[in-house]
Amino acid sequence: MPAELSPCCVSGHLHEGTPTGVIEKITGFDVYITKPDSGSKAKTILFITDVFGWNTPNARLLADEYAKAGFYVYVPDFFRGDNIPHDMLQTIAPREPHNRSAAQVASDNTQTTATFGPWVTKHNEAEIKPLIDEFLKYLRADPLTGKIGAVGFCWGGKYSLLLAGEGSVDAAVANHPSLTTQEDYVSINKPTQINVGTNDIFLTNESVEQAKKGMLEQKADIPFEINVYQDAVHGFTVRGDISNLKEKENKEASANATIRWFGKYLA
Repeated sequence: MPAELSPCCVSGHLHEGTPTGVIEKITGFDVYITKPDSGSKAKTILFITDVFGWNTPNARLLADEYAKAGFYVYVPDFFRGDNIPHDMLQTIAPREPHNRSAAQVASDNTQTTATFGPWVTKHNEAEIKPLIDEFLKYLRADPLTGKIGAVGFCWGGKYSLLLAGEGSVDAAVANHPSLTTQEDYVSINKPTQINVGTNDIFLTNESVEQAKKGMLEQKADIPFEINVYQDAVHGFTVRGDISNLKEKENKEASANATIRWFGKYLA
């Protein structure tokens, strides 16, 4: 699996809507919390964002979708406010890319490299994983919390796989995970779903087949599924252009797949 990053990881579109959750401080983090109508924590989801962080409307609106389906959802700010700036969404993937000059393209690429490289170095696994573990410890200590699922996106997708591998969550969903290795896939020990597009630069079609083969051979007793969405690119589940019918369909299908998976394995 490729371990490098590219501008595709910091591209996409902001979604419109008004999030309905609340913000609380938990274990030192700001956390967006959105609840089912029942208020029950019996089926809890830890939402691990992409590099744009917890305060994008995309992340919060998607978390609200999960809550409406009956899940109690936490979206922590594991970056402590140091997410990749949201304005880079349009810098890297403008709505009219054909109107950019060669100079603008070069400038955008330079900005991406200058911003993203240091950020990835700072927010590495040795820094982030203990923060996630601390948050999970808090959730497990709450007697009202039932089963816990982890859903991760891009950068966060790797962490949902890691949590499924060590068994610290009851189920996991990894949406177009980045920075992964084959070991991340064959090490899963909890029911795991992966959603990826046919045009994902991090998980090529060949890499997806390799991951599936490894999981079948080494983890045949662990429920898993890999859903591949035609023409979908990296980030489609949370950063797709929902004004585009095909991208909207893929985004909604992946959200429904996640809800179905957690509905089954967090019950």
